[in-house]
Amino acid sequence: MNITEPVSDLQLQSAIDTARERTIAFLLGLQAMQQPKGLMRISPAHDDALWPGVLLPGTYNGIMALDLLGGLSLFTVEQRGILASCLLQSRRQDGVFRIAGMTDDAVFKKHDPVETWGYIDFHVTNYSLGAIQALDPTMLPRLDFVDPWLDPLFLEAWLARRDLRDPWQEGNNIVNLGSFLLLLKSGADFQRRERAKQSLDLLFAWHDRLQEPSTGFWGVGQHVSARQLLHAMAGSMHNFHLWYATGRTLPYQDKAVDYALSRPPVVDSACIDVDLVDLLVHAAMLMEYRKSDITRWLRELLPHLLALQNPDGGFPDIYDGVRQQDGWVRGYEEPQGISNTFSTWFRWIAIAMISDHLWPRWRHWEFRRMVGIGYRRELAL
Repeated sequence: MNITEPVSDLQLQSAIDTARERTIAFLLGLQAMQQPKGLMRISPAHDDALWPGVLLPGTYNGIMALDLLGGLSLFTVEQRGILASCLLQSRRQDGVFRIAGMTDDAVFKKHDPVETWGYIDFHVTNYSLGAIQALDPTMLPRLDFVDPWLDPLFLEAWLARRDLRDPWQEGNNIVNLGSFLLLLKSGADFQRRERAKQSLDLLFAWHDRLQEPSTGFWGVGQHVSARQLLHAMAGSMHNFHLWYATGRTLPYQDKAVDYALSRPPVVDSACIDVDLVDLLVHAAMLMEYRKSDITRWLRELLPHLLALQNPDGGFPDIYDGVRQQDGWVRGYEEPQGISNTFSTWFRWIAIAMISDHLWPRWRHWEFRRMVGIGYRRELAL
């Protein structure tokens, strides 16, 4: 697609349909040898004999991408069940999912190893549960590991340790915990439901105290540098999902919109792009503020996103350096710029959200059911 010339709606829709078919073929082509259908390498560069643990993120990202695109219709019920069982092999007794091969000396997110593993465990578990939910919505998660956060004193102490000098990292911690609490809140155990509600109330109260009214974001030093403000947006977009999922009115959402629209509608990383798109699409759904500006910005970004598709049908993250699994600083690496299941899924979330905003009901997109990246609130909430 030539993005230097005006592009019609029909051209964009045709490009999306073509890109979708190419991506489904790319994802299916990542099939791990001698493994059940759907167990995927994370990229064409991934040697799963050397790095078998990376099949877990390769698969959970790939499955959620296929689900979004309608590609899971190519799997039988039996095949989906077998694949879900494969993912469950990475689950510990308490319900946490771990990537095989990650060791204490090879991971880092914070200097406190408890915080490092807490971040990684929350992240991997949230995404693994998302993939299992896509494969078999009737399969109930095991959430014993969440029990400490149902104690108000433990939760308040944990919240006091959130370091808002790094709001992007903490936004992931918050949304992952929120996703688990929401699952418990809708579960069958009455006592755990009530305790999860109480924990969610504490979580919202913490946010209310610390939100910056001039931006709508959380984070220290937002007005000190453009980088800090960008990271505050990226982290806060995760937190926003808790408001979308519970039907609460998000304070200062207009300020968040102003910031997002101040950014040029060009591609950045897969994370930054999906964060901005998610923020704007949900804002346009929930309020009238600058709706025409939002539509214009999203439509201008869409051809740039589609133009990122690699010849193999997948999508890259960025083009320089190496890509690692989040937190695995001395583990699996691959070159940036190549297609992988993580970037492909994130790029398609942005494309699908824009498409759904521009042309409601033109195509059915199976957005993620759990809060976190890929989730979209339903209009009927």
